Amino acid sequence: MKQKIIYTIFTFISVISYGQVQLLMKPDKTDYNGKEIVNLTIVLELNGNNLVQQSKIMLPDLSKFNMIGSGSFNQIVNDPDTNTAIDQYITRVALEPKQKGKIRIGSVLVNVNNKIYKTEPFDIFIKDVIEKKPVANLANEVYLNMEIEDRDIYQDQATVAVLRVYSKNIDNLRKVKNIRLPQQDNINVHSIDLKRSEIDPSGYANMASQVLAVFMVFPNESGYVEVPSVSASVNTYSKKNNIASNKVRLNVKKLPDGSPESFKNAVGNFKVDVYCSSKEKIEAKKPVNVTVKVSGEGNLADMSLPKIEESPDYEVFAPKITSHVNPGLTGMKGEILAKYILIPKKAGELIVRTEAFAFFNPSEKEYVDLGKEQLSLTAFSHDQVLEARSTVEKVNDYTNTLLETVDSPVLKTTSFKVKEKNKFNWNVLFVNIAILIGLFIAYMLFKYWQKKQKIIKEKPTPKPLGSVAETEKEIRESLKTDISDYFAYLENLKTSGDHPKFFETFEEMDTEVRSQYFQSSKEDFKIFLERQNGKSVAEAYQELLQKIQIEKYSPLTTEDSLNDLLTDIVKLYSLISK
Repeated sequence: MKQKIIYTIFTFISVISYGQVQLLMKPDKTDYNGKEIVNLTIVLELNGNNLVQQSKIMLPDLSKFNMIGSGSFNQIVNDPDTNTAIDQYITRVALEPKQKGKIRIGSVLVNVNNKIYKTEPFDIFIKDVIEKKPVANLANEVYLNMEIEDRDIYQDQATVAVLRVYSKNIDNLRKVKNIRLPQQDNINVHSIDLKRSEIDPSGYANMASQVLAVFMVFPNESGYVEVPSVSASVNTYSKKNNIASNKVRLNVKKLPDGSPESFKNAVGNFKVDVYCSSKEKIEAKKPVNVTVKVSGEGNLADMSLPKIEESPDYEVFAPKITSHVNPGLTGMKGEILAKYILIPKKAGELIVRTEAFAFFNPSEKEYVDLGKEQLSLTAFSHDQVLEARSTVEKVNDYTNTLLETVDSPVLKTTSFKVKEKNKFNWNVLFVNIAILIGLFIAYMLFKYWQKKQKIIKEKPTPKPLGSVAETEKEIRESLKTDISDYFAYLENLKTSGDHPKFFETFEEMDTEVRSQYFQSSKEDFKIFLERQNGKSVAEAYQELLQKIQIEKYSPLTTEDSLNDLLTDIVKLYSLISK
């Protein structure tokens, strides 16, 4: 019996000595700065002919790093003590840390002969280091640093960047100006706050620091995306120096598979509504406003909006986009309105549908398909609309038609048109009374001043002959148009709703202003403005003419659009007629 036990023990010892597995992982060092690469070496040794590796080497959770690269190879090493051959499998991994401080790296696992082997976890420490770029020709150096904490994000997901300036001389912080945020095709940048913060006198390496800008970055492609440098200028008494910040590399994750067919590029949390803003009855073959509103938080300012589907029951025109967005916690927050003009082709029930819309919610890590939104409308024929009107509305309509028919250039009868469903505006009455009282007081003061003045008769001196330029200036002053009269008349036409007369009066005013500067055509006048007032004024004049043509031939001209148009007219022509 003893012999059997001894034989069993020696056999077990021989098996252990014959087949051994060693697995270890070690870094090249334990302390790193913020820009150094962490190199990990994983070694698997199989000492024995009967050892079979049944799984690949399974790495630990490395979500706190960006993997720069990896590689592996195997070799056979002779052990001089036992004179046996050992199979070595060596894997090296290069990592870029995403955060600073102490980071724990977990165990590596491998399955050999139905037994799992693992390494012991260990900690490494990442130091906080600022990447600096010195400024030439400055006694005290100035550094810009762009900080992005969350560098592991999805495509089209927002991450916040903070731009700081560092200097040993606090006075240099006030000289940093003209901040230019990064621009690149694979990112969209939106500013959050461009106001300077209070100066921190105890910043990095005993340098004073100040936050110059906070902005959001939306990468629109997956993979490793590098955010370019933020540039600025440092103005001194002698010269102007340019400085640039560091570049930041983002690990942009690809969106998960299985996206709905209606998904385009919306990432965040959104809601879609469609409604008709008009409270009046819809008449067939007459335009009506329909609005598609997308609200929520995410890449709201850059995503593709759902459109209104075409239908044989109505005709739809290109929308006018209005944006009301502000920076939020996880992206741009607010709403975007797409205002469409629809013309029903026949009377009856209409179903207005939008395209299907889906988005990816990064917090839930799932796609949300909202489907199609629809709006039910009822279009009436012209006779049905007339029958539904009350007696007062019919009288008002007949009165307005009569006043428009007998309009006179001497007495503007269109100003007497009856406006339906409007209340009397007492504020206008009080303002007019106050203006009249003010004019009366000014007149009385002027008469009093005239009585106190002494009349001094002086012999008029002959006016000297000026140069050709001065003579041309005097002729232009004599031909100068009182532009304020046109502004008041255009305001009256806009209020009364006489849109054709509004555009006709604008053309008349434009012709008189051009004749004042001896320019017969609009193209010659544009060249004259570029030479006289600068390229920006000439471009503004060209853009205004294009807006006039768009609104003039638009199937539905609203009071808001005319109000914006009149504001642009007053602003531009006041500048031209100075």
